[in-house]
Amino acid sequence: MTSFPSIHWQARAPLGENAVQSLLISALRGLAALQVAASHLRAEIYPGLRTLEDPTLAYLGLAFFTGFAHQAVIVFFLISGWLVGGSLMNRFGKPQALAHYAIDRFTRLWTVLVPTLLLTLGVGLLIGAATPGPVDFDPANEFSAASFAGNLFGLQTVTVPDYGGNYPLWSLAHETWYYIQFPLLLLAIAGTGVLRRAAAAAALVLLLATLRDMISLYFAIWLLGAAFSRIRIDCGKLCRGLLLVLTLALFVYYRLRGNNDDLVPGSFVQDIMCSIPFLFLLASLQQGVDVKAPAYVRANRVAVFFSEFSFSLYVLHIPVIELMRYLGRQFLGRDRLDPAVATDYLWYFTVLGTIVVVSYVFYLLFERHTIRIRNALKGWLLTPRAKPVQVVLSPD
Repeated sequence: MTSFPSIHWQARAPLGENAVQSLLISALRGLAALQVAASHLRAEIYPGLRTLEDPTLAYLGLAFFTGFAHQAVIVFFLISGWLVGGSLMNRFGKPQALAHYAIDRFTRLWTVLVPTLLLTLGVGLLIGAATPGPVDFDPANEFSAASFAGNLFGLQTVTVPDYGGNYPLWSLAHETWYYIQFPLLLLAIAGTGVLRRAAAAAALVLLLATLRDMISLYFAIWLLGAAFSRIRIDCGKLCRGLLLVLTLALFVYYRLRGNNDDLVPGSFVQDIMCSIPFLFLLASLQQGVDVKAPAYVRANRVAVFFSEFSFSLYVLHIPVIELMRYLGRQFLGRDRLDPAVATDYLWYFTVLGTIVVVSYVFYLLFERHTIRIRNALKGWLLTPRAKPVQVVLSPD
């Protein structure tokens, strides 16, 4: 007898408790970062596909499989909402919940972002994109101190440019404001005290009205991820298989026929269409699995490995690409590849491998220490300090 799928609302998001779900999330974080890096590398060192009259089959294949950067960013938004939003909902209302949340978010961003911006500046000085001299505070200068500070606080594409031309940083502006808007939304809905809820609602409305349209609009995508972290779908393998096929089919269809260049109202519709079956699939992957099975252990080890430095790979790949192009001009006399030359594909994958290795080293130096820095800040800022003991000397 075939049972119909059933949907259940859970009292808390079971983050990290479902082995298959956790495996998929880890794998997708790593694959999405790698897809963005591969896509941008192709765009930077190969000619655009539309500029070629008769592209080779090999280049058509490379262009197709490295053309899902837009979809990868949407997956990032959904997973961020799922993990970050789900985690905050789980502890919302507990003592110091928002303080813990704020430290978690800023250490997650700044532990990687500060050294990334410094490295971007160093690369810019080396290749001549930035000029040494007095500190510049012009917000229009992509290497200025104002741009540096603005990128730390999520103001890139809002009031300052992406620092040093590191254009993937635009999505961190979205993430930063979603990290701020979501707790305001929770406070407005479930906060204590009328004045507190009204103030949170007013702040949220003000942000939604004043931020760039696409930042506010795509907050709905992030919220979908947060909402689905509480949903459990019980269904069989056939249903999960259909959801997987539908998700992949929509991603491929919109990769070929959709708007993949920028976030616009038209792309929002297609991204919602892709997001819903993807989240249904993720919510359905809560079945038990033998976590000691060799196949699962191997797959999980690879997924977690790439997931751990996915953030470093995402923010670092453009400066590394620019450095590699500079070295190509200096030592090889060119910084572009020819899609008609077979050996150039070896160069492409060599550069891509170099980006991955450099990003992993960067992770070891910085991102890996996020939890240590986070715990140190919490111990310093949130742990109650013991009052000094007053010793009263009584007369003999």
